[in-house]
Amino acid sequence: MKKEKIHLEYLLNATSKNILWGAISTPTGLEDWFADKVVSDDKIVEFHWGKTEQRKAEIIAIRSFSFIRFRWLDDENERDYFEIKMTYNELTSDYVLEITDFAEPDEVGDMKELWESQVAKLRRTCGF
Repeated sequence: MKKEKIHLEYLLNATSKNILWGAISTPTGLEDWFADKVVSDDKIVEFHWGKTEQRKAEIIAIRSFSFIRFRWLDDENERDYFEIKMTYNELTSDYVLEITDFAEPDEVGDMKELWESQVAKLRRTCGF
């Protein structure tokens, strides 16, 4: 079954592009809100949740202070990815965090809820 593309946007009261970029692109930053443990080997990133769950992703695209795109290595469709992008809104002086992900049609709601909770954790840990 073909996965559906999900696009979510979150307004963040971030004042520093360096802090936000570090939170979405470094193992230490991702450990604060996305996974319990993150190990990076340049292009391959291992994400760990709890004591048993683990997934590996490849960084397939990255532009500093803009976006990072991952592809799960265990994903059957090589075109599926998840991307975390930051854009600056000059009118409001806020950053917008854009998430693009793919999910099975019957899992779209759960995936959106998961991202909601992850971004809420990002806001708490970084003070956004």
